[in-house]
This record gives sequence, C-alpha cells and structure tokens, in this order.
Amino acid sequence: MRLLIARCQVDYAGRLTAHLPMATRLIMVKADGSVSIHADDRAYKPLNWMSAPCTIAVREPEADVEAVPAGDEAGLTEVWEVKNGDGDTLQIAIAEVLHDSSHDLGIDPGLQKDGVEAHLQVLLAENPATFGEGWTLVQREYFTPIGPVDLLYRDAAGGYVAVEVKRRGEIDGVEQLNRYLELMNADPLMAPVRGVFAAQLIKPQAKVLASTRGIDCVLVDYDALRGLDNAADRLF
Repeated sequence: MRLLIARCQVDYAGRLTAHLPMATRLIMVKADGSVSIHADDRAYKPLNWMSAPCTIAVREPEADVEAVPAGDEAGLTEVWEVKNGDGDTLQIAIAEVLHDSSHDLGIDPGLQKDGVEAHLQVLLAENPATFGEGWTLVQREYFTPIGPVDLLYRDAAGGYVAVEVKRRGEIDGVEQLNRYLELMNADPLMAPVRGVFAAQLIKPQAKVLASTRGIDCVLVDYDALRGLDNAADRLF
C-alpha cells in the first residue's frame, strides 16, 4: 500500500463529474490498483475514489490552465490520470508532497466476527446452567430429518429440551424450532420434548409466537457467558 499526503486537486469524470479544490489530503493506493482520496474527517469514507481494476499514469503537468485554478498551475509537480474499464477518469493534480511511503501489508486473514451464532452455541453448550440448575448437555447439532437443532439438553427432571440459538431472535427462528419439535415429539423414545428459543435479542413478535407454540424464550448475555461481565462487580 502506498500512502501519499499531498496538496492536490482532484477531478472525476464519468457518469457524473466531481471537483475537489486544491487542499492537503491523503491519497491511498492499494496493491490491487484502487485509489482513494481522504480528508482528515468523515471517518472511513473517502472524498473520491476509483475502484480496481484501474490503471494509473503519471505525467508532467501541462501548460494549459484548465487542470488547476488560475495561479496554481505553475506550482504543480505531477498529474495522475487514473482510469477504469468503463472509461471513467480520476485526475489528481499534485502541487506538493508532504509524505510518501509504501508498506507491504501481506495477505489479510479477513474479518472474524465475534458473537455469531456458532460462538453462542459453543458457550451455551459449555454452560448448561444458563437455562437452569441440573441441566446437562446431550448433544450439539442434534440431527432431525429436516436439519439439526442447535442444542439438545436434559433438564433437572430428565426431560429432553431442544434449544435453538440465534443472535437476533425473529419469527422465522421460532417457526424453525417448532418444526424440529414436531418431528422430535413424534419419536416415542424422546417425547415429550420441549423447546427453548435463545438469543441476544428477541423481537416482541417472536416472543408472542413462541408463547403460542409452548416455547420458552431466554435472552443470552454474550459478555457474561465469556466471563467479561460479572454482575457481582457492578455498582448498579
């Protein structure tokens, strides 16, 4: 990645036109050839950009005065012409370079999301007491003819409980669990099986539907399960 802090003017021509007057900005050129221009605000969003694939040609500033405001053309050091396959162009007229560096970032492993359903499922499997004292885990991903229910427990009385885990609990998740329960209760070796719908957030409509299906709803505190939020340490 190349990082260039420079006083520059930027003009875009394509499906529309856009103009950035002469000012100090950050120009970022990534390994894939994409170019983005940033100001020192607006968070992550660039002022203008050209997505890959594109080409960059650097030329000497021309004598014509159309490229820059009157009086600035003599101060230009170089002009970048960035073009993509659709014929769009991004012209960056550079007057002064304050910083220029290149960095090899290597291959990025990608974003690893925290708090997804798989993580919740693992934590709940390790902490059956979340649902009640005396609960024991029978199996994760207990298979039914239409797919696996996330967790199968036995409660303190020895009865089977099927738990469906969602990060955000909505009506579809309740219906999904209800279909699993119908099949599991058709098995005389398991019946009766009751259901629990567990999520970090459960929509009011989902709670109403669950109550009509005889399914209990449990809100899951992800940080507490990870041991990051101890209620005993709170002031309030």
